[in-house]
Amino acid sequence: MCVATAMVVANPARAEVQVNINRADLKPLPIAIPAFGGQQGAEIAQVVQANLQRSGLFLPLDPASFIEKDLNAAVQPRFADWKTINAQALVNGQVTIEGGRIRVDFRLWDVFQEQQLLGLQFTSSPENWRRVAHKISDAVYERLTGEKGYFDTRVVFVAESGARGAVTKRLAIMDQDGANPSYLTGGDSIVMTPRFSPTSQEITYMALKPDSATVYLFNLQSGRRESLGTFPGMAFAPRFSPDGGRVIFSVERAGNSDLFVMNLSSRSSSRLTSDPGIDTSGSFSPDGTKIAFNSDRSGSPHIYVMGADGSAPRRISNGGGRYTTPVWSPTGEYIAFTKQEGGQFHIGVMKPDGTDERLLTSSYLDEGPTWAPNGRVLMFSRETPGGAPKLWSVDVTGRILQPMPYPGAGSDPAWSPLLN
Repeated sequence: MCVATAMVVANPARAEVQVNINRADLKPLPIAIPAFGGQQGAEIAQVVQANLQRSGLFLPLDPASFIEKDLNAAVQPRFADWKTINAQALVNGQVTIEGGRIRVDFRLWDVFQEQQLLGLQFTSSPENWRRVAHKISDAVYERLTGEKGYFDTRVVFVAESGARGAVTKRLAIMDQDGANPSYLTGGDSIVMTPRFSPTSQEITYMALKPDSATVYLFNLQSGRRESLGTFPGMAFAPRFSPDGGRVIFSVERAGNSDLFVMNLSSRSSSRLTSDPGIDTSGSFSPDGTKIAFNSDRSGSPHIYVMGADGSAPRRISNGGGRYTTPVWSPTGEYIAFTKQEGGQFHIGVMKPDGTDERLLTSSYLDEGPTWAPNGRVLMFSRETPGGAPKLWSVDVTGRILQPMPYPGAGSDPAWSPLLN
């Protein structure tokens, strides 16, 4: 789907309203998002409101408190009415159907400065109205925080169903807000570690059958699935390079696992590690020059960083416990990981040199972090004793921790880049 955008107006404002996302005492910004005018205007506003509220950075106000009704996107709002209810920002819009296409005009206002901060127009086919709402959410988020949004994205994960001991695992995909879930595979094999390509149009994952384990590439547009090839052992934990031209994965033989990388054009592979320990969960840095991975070569699982050619591996984790599933943030600022210590599991982050380690969560079983494309939020799976795994999210401060709005059981999430 193509969503066209056109800048209408974006007046520069002095001392404008903004969200300082780095403040330790951050309080959500009160924002009013009344129903947009026109067909599906109320639904679009509701999606925008839910996205911004779930970010933890915004406090959407109760529509029952609104004084001004039936706003017109072409007319300046009555700012006094919005100041009265302490709205610091206001989003209003209008939906128009033209020639079988949906057009949404919206405005973002600084209530106390009485100025327009942003005005955009989006067009699309009517069935894709939710994507328009996500793009509006991203635009508002970026204008008020200074960081890219992450709402017009999808998540691929392992959907689980069935009774304990007879669980069916299928590859599934959904919008980041849990909408439009669908299955990509049947239940004939156990699927694990799905990962998006940088283009968001391809997924790599592992399928485990009683007699084999195969790493696949799955094209979301064509539905075509192809194997990366056969290896003299079990291949697992695949992940794309930042340019999408390579896949790093582990191959296990006789109890030993090493990292390999395959060029997808030539299908030639090269071995990156050669160590008696178990080396797995390779993750490229955003610039493609380094790889984070976990290895038990020091006696217990820890996180290491090496050159993209396998050179100069060095351990960066130094705390107690077991470190696994490292994944580099899209900004390159952090490496996220799973940590097991003292009978608890944690999702944590550290700098690529191992400094500034911070544990963001703690529970019976938290594992498998994946980054939102702006590097601000992590998604992971959480399991309670006797319960099924569920998808959760946490921001890099650890303050905003919440379940994802997907009702079913799910694990191994992977966040897509922003969609085009």
